Amino acid sequence: MKFSKFTLLILLTGSFLSAQTQKFTIAEAVNGLRSNLAVKNISQFSWSDDSKSFYQGTKNGYLITEVPSLKQDTLVSLSQLNRNLSGENILKSFPRITFITKDKGYFTQGSKYFWVERSGKDWKVKDWTSLDEAAENVQMLSNNQGFVYTIKNNLYLNKNGKVVAITNDKNEDIVNGQAVHQREFGIDKGIFISPDNSQIAFYRMDQTMVTSYPIIDWSVTPAANKNIKYPMAGTPSHHVTLGIYDIKTDKKTFLNIEGDPEQYLTAVTWNPDSQSVFVGVLNRDQNDLHMNQYSAVTGNLMKTVFEEKSAEYVEPQTPLSFFPNSSTDFVWQSQRTGFNHLFHYNLEKGLVAQLTKGSWSVTELLGFNEKKKEIYFASTQETPLERHLYKINWNTFQTQKLDSAPGMHTGILSKDGNHLYDIYSNSTTPRVVNLINTNTDKFKNILTADDPLKKYQRPEIKNVTLKAEDGTPLYGKIILPTDFDANKKYPVIVYLYNGPHAQLVTNAFPASGNLWYEFMAQKGYIVFTMDGRGSSNRGLKFEQAVFRHLGDVEMRDQLKGVEYLKSLPYVNADKLGIHGWSFGGFMTTSFMLKHPEVFKVGVAGGPVIDWKMYEIMYTERYMDSPQNNPEGYKQANLLDKVQNLKGHLLMIHGAQDNVVVWQHSIKFLKAAVDNGVQMDYFVYPGHEHNVLGKDRVHLMQKVTDYFDEYLKK
Repeated sequence: MKFSKFTLLILLTGSFLSAQTQKFTIAEAVNGLRSNLAVKNISQFSWSDDSKSFYQGTKNGYLITEVPSLKQDTLVSLSQLNRNLSGENILKSFPRITFITKDKGYFTQGSKYFWVERSGKDWKVKDWTSLDEAAENVQMLSNNQGFVYTIKNNLYLNKNGKVVAITNDKNEDIVNGQAVHQREFGIDKGIFISPDNSQIAFYRMDQTMVTSYPIIDWSVTPAANKNIKYPMAGTPSHHVTLGIYDIKTDKKTFLNIEGDPEQYLTAVTWNPDSQSVFVGVLNRDQNDLHMNQYSAVTGNLMKTVFEEKSAEYVEPQTPLSFFPNSSTDFVWQSQRTGFNHLFHYNLEKGLVAQLTKGSWSVTELLGFNEKKKEIYFASTQETPLERHLYKINWNTFQTQKLDSAPGMHTGILSKDGNHLYDIYSNSTTPRVVNLINTNTDKFKNILTADDPLKKYQRPEIKNVTLKAEDGTPLYGKIILPTDFDANKKYPVIVYLYNGPHAQLVTNAFPASGNLWYEFMAQKGYIVFTMDGRGSSNRGLKFEQAVFRHLGDVEMRDQLKGVEYLKSLPYVNADKLGIHGWSFGGFMTTSFMLKHPEVFKVGVAGGPVIDWKMYEIMYTERYMDSPQNNPEGYKQANLLDKVQNLKGHLLMIHGAQDNVVVWQHSIKFLKAAVDNGVQMDYFVYPGHEHNVLGKDRVHLMQKVTDYFDEYLKK
């Protein structure tokens, strides 16, 4: 059968149009970007130790790519590993290997560790060691001679197969080697191995003075209780110390850190000479930080390197970053000027220079190039809606932007600093990966991903900039229905968080920020989201506007968004809905009670209801203690405002929530009953603070159905 050119054009055009009418299923809207709609990526990227190549994982092996030529070859394959294995030892799938060199690495299977080593053109798998099946928080000595790990509340060393108990605390409320302070202040571990592998620093947390809090497991009969230690605002906090274990002498020394036992120990950093340890000692009020240097031998204070104070709070987020081959000079990240910047310190001279300056924030320190005296970092210098990669000479302060495309860039620097792996996306670009030569500033593309959403019906998305009452710009996005008709009026869902350490609106893929927003747009909703004051990456003034009065300034900013929405002729002002989780759940509930005339429907997930029941470190940073700020806590407390509810409110909570404990919404339910107020409620058994996996599809279907029932009709 033959077609004319005109007929063929009609067929192709029709095929193109029909291809873009596919609608998201709820499962795709919720989990699609992590499953069938995932954007192509380079898997398990890592630089080689000599910086001359990089590794990436494939389904059945690893590839090695030389730089700068980008010549690629198979490094090791599953068939190569299995060639020397038999019976039950044969690997059914390729393990994730950590390469020490291009000829040697290791992988784990359960508690067992195996070496993989090149032998001629072949690879051999050898037994290495086994750890206790209960081992957690495992860290390996950098000389590959042993492992440090925890079992329950104690710390252990397995060196060359010999196991030593570093601690032996019988009381399980004394915890060793684990992250402390509710993982605030950038703390993500409790074990710190010295650079020369001779000593192990570790957190020791005494929680005996902290009230136990029940988390009930409802999956067994009868239900079982597991107590956790959860220090609430204004109550006694745990006591933390820092121990030093000398591997050779088998001796422990605890640092002599003076001050209130409830103070916070942060930013733990070994000196590269392994002779001393730096600890950021932050008072419980979180407004006075001393960066102290302690002897690893005696535990005594050597000196206070610097002090930082604030009328609001000081929040250290990173350890010290020592310059290459130096034990005297380091970079400290600080917000002391109002934005997070890099500061050069010398142990003898003190502050040498502020390296970066401006009304923008450094978001990540990527590393150094010693030969060129350069530091690499990511920042918001272009706009708070994007991240870009830069280098600065630490002597001349000459700064250069290394990427060119708009969007959200992240970088991984090679060990020698000569190459930078740059991965980015923007509203129209799903993912691009470039390799930047930091000497020539030229780049080579190694991946440009196709758009996995190109067959789907996509909404129009508009960037919105509003102004807060003080003139501060507020960035948002409005997502229009996919069948948008400007002559119609549509219901609106406002999705918000608006709390510290979060940013919803960026120039990233997808432009909407969330496929569930697009799913709702396909169902005929307008979706609006905006980052008000209090949210992240806009500097301290923007964040600290909420200090001591959570839920006040944030709502005033979000009301600017409501005002904007009501000004649009295609918005049905009588059909406004609101949804948020965690801090966003607190904001949602606050709106439904403090401004009950604005939103007809609200869905609040995992909401903070009374800040006195939230953990100390976060709450007292932004609210002070209940004893020092009773009015602020009273204003934010939602339990005495339940009677104001006019619209439809669905509250959702994870039954095992150990972040915003279940009692928040349970007490709210009791207040609703006491006041004769009707509301809706749903619990997810087996889930902690976030409902994840396949059950998240159930959650978002429930949220969708609730808006359909009470907002759309």
